[in-house]
Amino acid sequence: MIVPAGAVELRPPRLRDGGAWSSIRLRDRGHLERWEPSSPERWEERNGVLAWPSQYGALRRMGRQGTALPFVIAVNGEFVGQLTIGNVIRGALCSAWVGYWVASTRVGGGVASAAVALAVDHAFHAAGLHRLEATVRPDNGPSLRVLEKVGFRREGLYRRYLNVEGGWHDHLCLAVTVEDLPRGAVHALVTQGRARLA
Repeated sequence: MIVPAGAVELRPPRLRDGGAWSSIRLRDRGHLERWEPSSPERWEERNGVLAWPSQYGALRRMGRQGTALPFVIAVNGEFVGQLTIGNVIRGALCSAWVGYWVASTRVGGGVASAAVALAVDHAFHAAGLHRLEATVRPDNGPSLRVLEKVGFRREGLYRRYLNVEGGWHDHLCLAVTVEDLPRGAVHALVTQGRARLA
């Protein structure tokens, strides 16, 4: 999919992505840390190049088990972020959550919206899911706009939902179902004039 920033694609993570992943995560600490769950490990420890093999292994394991669909976000072939469809539940629920991050140098060019749209269409069609959810802090305006452009609707507020930066923060719950996007999320972005097909 083509957006102002370039050609956006999702692909599986690779072991050799470690250098790019770590470089962006370490450089963009201020951009990313304020939105991500707290961890007992220091930022440098959990995002250094030596942390990638365990991250990669965990993503591959969850992918093989069918509990997650991990993706790299690439623009013009360059690693620029990560997207995960997680907590995949089959059966009567048939749902999952979506989480993502994009390098600070790629914010504002339609990259996150395109990546989420591609992921939604993959989840609903190739993976056969029915519903996707995302939780976002109410003060994270850019992420809320990304989800709403793609077709997610606000469903409620989770009070003190997630520990971020050492404190419990409220998060909005947004969701979309396959019925909400009969022609797909990519089609919705193209119709809005925010993207075009390659």
